[in-house]
Amino acid sequence: MDIENLIKDTFTAHEPDAPDSDQVLAAARQRLDRRRAAVSRPLVAGAGVALLVLAAGTVAALNRPAHDDQVPAGSSQAGGPAVVEAPAEAAIAELPMPFSLGWLPPGKADYLARRINTGGSAANPDKPVYGGEYLLTVTSGRQVLAVDVAELRMMPIGQAAFKSGPGRPVTVGGRAGVESSNSGGRGGYELYLTHPDGGSLYVNVAAQPGSTASAQQLIDAGRRVAENVAFPGKTTVAPAFGLGKLPDGLRMCTFDVQKGGPGGPGGTRTTYSVGTCSTLPSVNVYSGEAVQVSGTAGQPVQGHATRYSDENGYRTLWILKALDEAPIAVAGGTQAELYAIADHLVLPR
Repeated sequence: MDIENLIKDTFTAHEPDAPDSDQVLAAARQRLDRRRAAVSRPLVAGAGVALLVLAAGTVAALNRPAHDDQVPAGSSQAGGPAVVEAPAEAAIAELPMPFSLGWLPPGKADYLARRINTGGSAANPDKPVYGGEYLLTVTSGRQVLAVDVAELRMMPIGQAAFKSGPGRPVTVGGRAGVESSNSGGRGGYELYLTHPDGGSLYVNVAAQPGSTASAQQLIDAGRRVAENVAFPGKTTVAPAFGLGKLPDGLRMCTFDVQKGGPGGPGGTRTTYSVGTCSTLPSVNVYSGEAVQVSGTAGQPVQGHATRYSDENGYRTLWILKALDEAPIAVAGGTQAELYAIADHLVLPR
């Protein structure tokens, strides 16, 4: 079975274990999933299991144990006794996106989700299959545009599937692509543009329900968004919490930071997938809700009480009140792995 279908089947089986998605994001994700008929999407939108991949080169800064960032002991200038300073608290590292958006339609941008989508093949586990994705809305007066920009690294433009009708060849920014536009339909403007590293870059600009936009406005906006995408990216995303030192052989494979949820700047829901990035199973680490907590009392983690459950071999460790009043779940690995990951999470102070 190929890795995309294996990922999809595995996490569909564990939908009840993941937090619910923000309703606005779910609607946007539903539009996206209907469009990608030719791609086996590895995300379970209705349950909010957003599992996303980060290439190994960008993970090093995140895999730091919290206790590594310490201030060395010093002594007084007068030769008095040494003064040992308290260890510095580890900062929550921002997460780098693989590409940046250089232009957006005029208005107020509201980012619904930024992520690295699941990927990595057995032949090349460090190369994302799907890559990065931005989901956002742009509001200008009464008009609200929905924008989706995603790397589809395993989909060449010849396999493009549209919601708006047949595509037509186009060249944007010197790169070949296929586009389709229907301002009155559910697809809006869609563009599959040849990705410089293989596969395609997908751009979708559409009017949100209750808003309108002309076909030409959507075409112009979508093409300009695509023309100004920068590879590699310099954009970073602030998660609600970070990963520290991971058990040997494991690394961060995916991340998802989406609007709405416990903890983080302005309330963000954060999800990581930890594993080998080429084989399953993997460990899911995500911000949850207090009502989801179940299980019996476990060992304390970083001064927080815990709950531990084992449901037919699927284990979950809940770290209570890790994000103010909200818990963090570490789920899917062995008991030892769950505690090892939890002990090194970088939590807000």
